[in-house]
Amino acid sequence: MSIDLSTMPKLGFGLMRLPEADGVIDHEHVCRMVDKYLQAGMNYFDTAYVYHGGKSEVAAREALVKRYPRDSFRIATKLPAWEIHEEADIEKIFQEQLDRAGVDYFDFYLLHSIEDGNNYDTYVKYDCFKWGVEKKAEGKIRHFGFSYHGTPELLKEILDLHPEVEFVQIQLNYLDRTNPVVQSQALYEILEERNIPIIVMEPIRGGMLASLAPEQEAKFKAIRPEKSIASWALRFVGSLPGVMTILSGMSAEEQMDDNIGTFTNFEPLSIEEMAAVDEVTSDILSMKQIGCTACKYCTPGCPMSISIPDVFRVINTLRRYPDDWRSKNFYSGLIGRSGKASDCIGCGQCEGVCPQHLPIIELLSEAADILDK
Repeated sequence: MSIDLSTMPKLGFGLMRLPEADGVIDHEHVCRMVDKYLQAGMNYFDTAYVYHGGKSEVAAREALVKRYPRDSFRIATKLPAWEIHEEADIEKIFQEQLDRAGVDYFDFYLLHSIEDGNNYDTYVKYDCFKWGVEKKAEGKIRHFGFSYHGTPELLKEILDLHPEVEFVQIQLNYLDRTNPVVQSQALYEILEERNIPIIVMEPIRGGMLASLAPEQEAKFKAIRPEKSIASWALRFVGSLPGVMTILSGMSAEEQMDDNIGTFTNFEPLSIEEMAAVDEVTSDILSMKQIGCTACKYCTPGCPMSISIPDVFRVINTLRRYPDDWRSKNFYSGLIGRSGKASDCIGCGQCEGVCPQHLPIIELLSEAADILDK
């Protein structure tokens, strides 16, 4: 069953950064966001086994599946390699996902976070590509693909070996085009050349591209004063051929409203606007920033309960605004409910799951020198 691209919404609702109240998902808030999204004529929901500590798929059931007809939405989820320790785990995880989400099938199913090394080796060891094809034949999966954080060379190898792959999800935004780790431009070109539909993740880079330094924002506002800064990042990826759906991990109704506005009567970037994006990209790359996207894959297994993405957010803010006292105030409140940067014991579990391949131990040591002394 091929994907009818004409029916796919450009904006996908990513369920990785849902609004919370008192540390748990705010279901009433999520319901309001789901309603707005569907009322705007969009219907692609992206979740995963590990999002929100396993609660994201449940949130999808409560806010979406229980409240709307099954044929009115598409739901995607993912198989996590790092939770597979024996072959039986694959079926066990999949059934748990069906139960969590309250569905009989998934419209889109992905092998989660393929990259060179452990994750890909696990999927090969347990023949997960063949398993995905079998699940599709059973009607439990409508479309099969994977999310990708590896090298261009491995991507080509996988696509050559597995013509059954219908789509690929990659990290793509204007800042990561030349990132030597992410290599998003090279990945995009491989998929576009092969006419493989692309789902984009991290178009706003975990929110980083929604709020820029004042001088950078001024360059965008000079051209389109009425448009949000985040809209420029979304319009960049939305202007690229071959992009099927763009995931936005919206955590507030205001973000939902803005993103729906961006994709309603969508306007591709003009030549002048693209030149402004290139200029802002150069400006950002000249600033030293930690490339964390706040995916939070690193936090559940941290033995010292360090909220690593929040620590990095403080450091990035201080680098951009050295005199902003609010950042250190935020950190003071943060360590009242989580570990300090200096609590890191260097176990490395965080680095093993980081999609951005950040040297987290080293970065936490640097943060400790700034924040804990």
